[in-house]
Amino acid sequence: MTRHFDVIVLGRSLGALAAAALLARRDLRVLLLGQGERPAEYQVDGRTLRRRSFTFLGASSPAFRRLLHELAQTPRFRRRTLSLDPMFALLAPGTHVEVPPDPEAFAAELDREFPEIRQLVDELYATLTQANVALDTLFERGASWPPSSLWERWSARRAMASLPLLGREPTRDLLTKFPQGHLVRELVTVPARFAGDLAETTDDSASLILARLHGAWTRGVSALEGGERELEDFLTERVIAHGGECRLDGRARALAFDRERLVGVLEDGEEQPVGTSWLVTDQTGEQLADLAAGHGLSALARRSWPRVSVAEGRFIVSARLKPGALNAMLPTESFLLPTRDTRTEVRRPTVHLQRFDRAVDAGSGPSEEPLLVAEMLLPVRGPLTLLEAREAVLSTLREHLPFFDENLLLLDSPHDGLPVWDYSTGARRELERLHLGRGGAERMRSRWSVEPTSLRGLAGEPVRGPIRGTFLVGTSVLPALGQEGQLLAALAAVHLITRRDHGRQRMRRQLWTKLETG
Repeated sequence: MTRHFDVIVLGRSLGALAAAALLARRDLRVLLLGQGERPAEYQVDGRTLRRRSFTFLGASSPAFRRLLHELAQTPRFRRRTLSLDPMFALLAPGTHVEVPPDPEAFAAELDREFPEIRQLVDELYATLTQANVALDTLFERGASWPPSSLWERWSARRAMASLPLLGREPTRDLLTKFPQGHLVRELVTVPARFAGDLAETTDDSASLILARLHGAWTRGVSALEGGERELEDFLTERVIAHGGECRLDGRARALAFDRERLVGVLEDGEEQPVGTSWLVTDQTGEQLADLAAGHGLSALARRSWPRVSVAEGRFIVSARLKPGALNAMLPTESFLLPTRDTRTEVRRPTVHLQRFDRAVDAGSGPSEEPLLVAEMLLPVRGPLTLLEAREAVLSTLREHLPFFDENLLLLDSPHDGLPVWDYSTGARRELERLHLGRGGAERMRSRWSVEPTSLRGLAGEPVRGPIRGTFLVGTSVLPALGQEGQLLAALAAVHLITRRDHGRQRMRRQLWTKLETG
């Protein structure tokens, strides 16, 4: 076993995997540890369920295009993806609005559903498009986002000064021409809310964030047949292909220091630390400080580190249904709105629903039993408790899918600790998690509250970690940008690690060719 690596990466999120793949590509010795994060899929009685929803919204980002180009994998990855049509649908009682990728088809849908305000919708989407084009131009420059040095911060402020919507038009003004309660407001804001990782936005940046996150849903949504698992396999394959090691079931239980300098990590089950020069993690700065037991913290981190707290969790319910149970009108990606007169009631939440007609089950290959993955945003300090969240999600599902209960075979949430509900015999049978080897409740993925934010409300924690030689690439760095934020943070961390390694990087550039290979 190699006892020293140039970089150790902790986590299996998009940011951590992207950073590991790029660092390995740049000829650094990389070790990737999953840090206790479980895979997206799990099995109950041989049937596959999912503990997370996953829509690859980052595929349309310039950051991901830069990553694929450097990995020389653009054609190969394109062959693995499928463009969703429609990109998503919004389902409200008595209303079904689809958003297809074809502009003419979308225009026809708008004429059918909103003929009275068609001009306002056209004006809105022209504004959203203008904002997204400006942000594409900004992120294509190859600069470090978020900026870390004084020069980078000055350049970023200067570049952002020309962005539309920023600081002049808060969200309430962006949609102010639409009547209160109009469905177009939900069509724009609901998908954006599920796409981002920042629970609270300021008026200064709310319109720009809304434009970017809604644009992630409307500029073409790429789907992978294997979902998050397939993307994870693709990126770990790149790490291994360039000489790195991936131990997704591995976990660092502590950091090792020589005085106050980071020199390695102590992995579970090992007596001696694994040496490293740099550490990249998708954890927050506070979690990294806990792993270090308070050692090595910089004076700046002790004095003025942003306060990051969990505001909401992504609560997941997944269900397997009988073959042929789903209506053909239900697309792959949907947002379900409860009845309007109960919208403010917490027991009828808005739900993001994913449909998969075929799931790969353990030992039996693809199954014709459809898989539904339902996601709600559960506030940490709200009237709805974790034990009540499952029934709240089901109340919205039953409102839109009246056939749901009679076609249900298996239902579970990994987050509430309640038994798995098995309907395969006709009546509900509760399977205790302990007997299934599932253990207790698993933590939800978080949406953050950050005080203070930076970069005009787009950024939270710095990409440079609170300990010298560490870098953050998780959802807390650019939480307002969702998956794109993780990719940008990964690119920034890779840039900071490799920019001083002039000899190795010069040799790497000389060996590169402009032609990408599959």
